[in-house]
Amino acid sequence: MTHTFLFEPAVWNGTGTLWRADGEPLETIARTEIAHRPECWLLSGTVKVLGAPPTEFVHAYWIEPPGKDAASLKWTFESATFGKLQGRFAVIGSSILSVYGCESSGYYGSEHLGQIDPDNYRSAGVLLLKGQIIYSWQMALQRSDVRPPSERRRARRPA
Repeated sequence: MTHTFLFEPAVWNGTGTLWRADGEPLETIARTEIAHRPECWLLSGTVKVLGAPPTEFVHAYWIEPPGKDAASLKWTFESATFGKLQGRFAVIGSSILSVYGCESSGYYGSEHLGQIDPDNYRSAGVLLLKGQIIYSWQMALQRSDVRPPSERRRARRPA
């Protein structure tokens, strides 16, 4: 199985639910862009939580490009709230599993990305602090083709 999320530059849109520690479900909308540079891969975007008041999380991950072991990728993310999270993406069949933590802040968690087809993934994850769930979430992710229609047609033509 060939994964498209992370492994191909693209824009992904998502919709789903985020549950707060008290169990209240909140609707979410997300946008993530993945770019590949020689020195690193970048995963950046936003998650909007449509609560009262609405909240927006901004994320930017620095991912080490894969070496010979393309089944595992190290990543880092820094924020004032969570500190410097360090994690690893592991490819396991049709899944990508991310595990992460921050020694200084104590936050840790995991996220599972399951491939439905090359343009669709399901995501589920949890963020914890000192053994207590802070947030959990579930999202449907869909790849957006932001290229002009003429380029999309050209890319589909057989050589």
